[in-house]
Amino acid sequence: MNQKLDKKNKNLAENKSIEEIEKEIVEEFSLFDSWDDKYEYIIDLGKKLPPLDPKYKIDENKVRGCQSTVYLIADHKDGKVFYKAESDAVIVKGLISMLIRVLSGQKPDDIMNAPLNFIREIGMMTHLAQTRSNGLLAMVKQMKNYALAFKARSSVTS
Repeated sequence: MNQKLDKKNKNLAENKSIEEIEKEIVEEFSLFDSWDDKYEYIIDLGKKLPPLDPKYKIDENKVRGCQSTVYLIADHKDGKVFYKAESDAVIVKGLISMLIRVLSGQKPDDIMNAPLNFIREIGMMTHLAQTRSNGLLAMVKQMKNYALAFKARSSVTS
């Protein structure tokens, strides 16, 4: 089953909306019967996340509010925001991988306004420990803050 999902992930088009990508993730998670299988899939997603260049593993790129160490960076190119991240915890690495899949390559306004319903729809908030849930929310907040900063910067320069 994971091979089918891997192939689907590789075929993602860059121009899909946040809602379309969220729907795909919800569909993928519906294929699993147990939370053990879902956790295994999240861990697999994290393993596929490209490592972050060591030069970005600095204090100013750490996500505050995460129990684990999470480094998150963003770039603004052609009116869209692109994220890269890494974590020392396998589950967290998978979670940030999903967030990157949903938000990377999107416009700042779309990122800032995204309710990210897929997190609730796949049951993530009810199956994570409180500290992990707080960390997930901190990652979302940081990603939205980057989008806000890029929007503010581009409105000043235009």
